[in-house]
Amino acid sequence: MSMPFYVAPEQLMKDRADYARKGIARGRSVVVVGYDEGIAFATENPSAALHKISEIYDRIAFAAVGKYNEFENLRVAGIRYADLRGYSYDRSDVSARALANAYAQTLGTVFTTESKPLEVELAVAEVGATPDEDQIYRLSYDGSVTDERRFVVMGGQADRLAEALAERWQPGLDLGSAVRLAVDVLASQPDEPPRTIDAAQLEVAVLDRTRPRRAFRRLAGPAVADLLAG
Repeated sequence: MSMPFYVAPEQLMKDRADYARKGIARGRSVVVVGYDEGIAFATENPSAALHKISEIYDRIAFAAVGKYNEFENLRVAGIRYADLRGYSYDRSDVSARALANAYAQTLGTVFTTESKPLEVELAVAEVGATPDEDQIYRLSYDGSVTDERRFVVMGGQADRLAEALAERWQPGLDLGSAVRLAVDVLASQPDEPPRTIDAAQLEVAVLDRTRPRRAFRRLAGPAVADLLAG
């Protein structure tokens, strides 16, 4: 008679966490940086069609690393959630915090009940009327949420890149300085000179607090090149 197969719950969760982390580490990092007039997002992404940074609602954006098909499903679900909430109540009732909580529930449920966790890490950001009112939430594969201040880095070398960003970030950066800082951080390598990342290889977008209702806009290659040139 064969013995029943048993795995301790702690071991099962550890294995799932290791699996998710490995999947996320293979993805290119995303940097989210607060600047004087909003929040900037930058990542290496040679594809013009498969976005890692997207608009969710009027003043809310979404950025992700990991498996594209998994975070794309979450992005679409987030848009549906925001549209339904804005339609049922009021557009001002749609908040990054509520969206982050909804994502946390989904990620946590999949992590604990499904055979395979989602190999994704998300950032949900909302631009406020002033920099102090900006909100950035980082969500892990297991549903844990952190309320970030000023900036966040996700993906492969997140800890190292976040350290580099923390050393150089300061309040009141203009858009050009914020984008150059984000790209410098993405290009940095441990114990080696930084790589050169061409503007065409970058996906850059902003939540611009000066825009009347829809704050999100993408920056095309030539505009990114101009900002990088300073």
